[in-house]
Amino acid sequence: MWKPILTLSLIVVGAALLFPRGGNAPTPESVSPAAEIRMKQDTLNQDVALTDELCRTQCSMELRRTVQDLKAQPKDQQTQTLKHLQMMHPHMEQLTLTAPGRSLSEGNTVGTLKESVRTAAAGRLEEAKRRVDAGAEYQSEPFQADSGTYFVLGVPAGQGQAGLVGVVRQHILQEVTDHQLKNLRIVTYPREGRYKTESVDSRTLENVQVNHPEDNEGTSHYHKNQVVVRFKQDPTPETLKQIRQEIGGAHVQKIGYTYVFESGSMEAKQLMSYFKKWNIEYAEPHFLYLTNDAAPKATGTSDTSSVITPNDSLYRKYQWNLPIIDTEAGWNVTKGSNDVIVGVVDTGVDLNHQDLKDQLVSGFNVVNPDQKPQDDVGHGTHVAGTVGAIVNNNLGIAGMSWYNRIMPVKVLDSTGAGSTYAVAQGIIWATDHGAKVINMSLGNYADAQFLHDAIKYAYDRDVVLIAASGNDNTDRPGYPAAYPEVLAVAATDAQKNKASFSNYGDYIAVAAPGVSIASTYPHNQYAALSGTSMASPHVTALAALIRSVNPSLKNTEVMQIMRDTAMDIGPAGKDQYFGHGLIDVVAALKAAQPAAQRTTPDTTLQNQPQLPADQGASGLQRWFNQMFR
Repeated sequence: MWKPILTLSLIVVGAALLFPRGGNAPTPESVSPAAEIRMKQDTLNQDVALTDELCRTQCSMELRRTVQDLKAQPKDQQTQTLKHLQMMHPHMEQLTLTAPGRSLSEGNTVGTLKESVRTAAAGRLEEAKRRVDAGAEYQSEPFQADSGTYFVLGVPAGQGQAGLVGVVRQHILQEVTDHQLKNLRIVTYPREGRYKTESVDSRTLENVQVNHPEDNEGTSHYHKNQVVVRFKQDPTPETLKQIRQEIGGAHVQKIGYTYVFESGSMEAKQLMSYFKKWNIEYAEPHFLYLTNDAAPKATGTSDTSSVITPNDSLYRKYQWNLPIIDTEAGWNVTKGSNDVIVGVVDTGVDLNHQDLKDQLVSGFNVVNPDQKPQDDVGHGTHVAGTVGAIVNNNLGIAGMSWYNRIMPVKVLDSTGAGSTYAVAQGIIWATDHGAKVINMSLGNYADAQFLHDAIKYAYDRDVVLIAASGNDNTDRPGYPAAYPEVLAVAATDAQKNKASFSNYGDYIAVAAPGVSIASTYPHNQYAALSGTSMASPHVTALAALIRSVNPSLKNTEVMQIMRDTAMDIGPAGKDQYFGHGLIDVVAALKAAQPAAQRTTPDTTLQNQPQLPADQGASGLQRWFNQMFR
């Protein structure tokens, strides 16, 4: 397989920075802003290089499988098979089934290329044809055409029979680059200009000029002309009319007894000052939330003589993250339960991904309630795959849980940002509709009481809440991770060191793998991403497995088991970088087992749960009516 020297150099440089030897890495406080940005950029480069390899590997596997199916099919059926492959993988822009002694133009082709792409690919296609006829596989170097990156590959059927040649456009490389620039806070964010926003110090609400990514640290973003108000008593229509007149209100949104006011003439600070004269519980900015892409301490020893290694095609080579936390041994205790639903409050999930769709239950789109929670970013799909991509299906990657179902709840829009209200609504909706564990790979530095109310609601109803700590390498508490009801997760690399970007502080509970994590990505693809966003779903999946092996455990007990059984990998005892340590799946599941079952084999429940019919936002409305009454 072709591997460019540049890609290799990026991996080497990234490994040197992210996987230091000897455990003498500099402390987060001693890293200069410029060095931190360089380290983050190296992480991004490593993610892109690994995503390129994942793309090439997956495409080759798909072509090998398909060309064997095509050998015995009549031509009309071959065409349908090729069209189906292209429908499942639209990045395969052209596919040609060719035979020895015949030119490519005589082959059975589906898909068309733009003239610029066809011209750039011509020589590589001929080389692919020559290699395939000789019984060898072929992958070209990348080439640029039509403002995109392409490569050509060829796979022989063997024994002098037909071969399959394809032209693949790697949209995913630019998508991962754009996503990680934001997720790792390499660029100032948000930058799209869709929201009227200001950046403020989350403690003082003083304006902060954000001209450089490092300036994001400790700042929060909010709607410039909006404020969230909770009244002690429900205002009368006359009072609301007076308020709207006085603030020049263009928009008022009622959420139970809480209101979001928007003014055409006053900014958030003026609005907060104005509402002090009314009988209110609080008035706060309408903050935006962004993706943040375990007895005595266990030592990490486990029964490694009895591990389960799944047959998923990308598992052995790319998923370092599951063996390092003893997931394979943990599967001997439980593989999960259909009865324990995991809510992924994020950008949505690719509902048609072949490695996820059979693991999903009905979800909700807060951003556009009339639409399905389809992922238009990629972040939520990646998070969901870490939790529950289908295991042992000879395809793609393996999730940590074999059977726990995933509930997609879309609260972040196509820019990767969402409001306080949207995140709160998503948490409550997931709780009302049966989620027992909720993952929140998102955050902000603002302690928003409105969001905290939603967190308390879910916590009081026995939901285990897990959140990413953030990617600014700061000890400033990020929310929702820093709320006491939430288990905050830091990120580690493959050498069990702190990830260079990972936030830290006294609120960190545990750590999990978060550097170059291979997982699902929209359009039946797979990508490598880094961030505490990637670490959090490992802990979420473990919580779901714990609740599967022992459904009687309360949320507080589940969280304590993960703390108590974590591997102590930093300074002795709890520390600000890893919390109680790196999660240990087998140790946690053994500790969670009821006493009567601790010597019995896997008692996995595999029955499809029957969830109540989707009731839209009605459950949320009932909650608000109860909570704010």
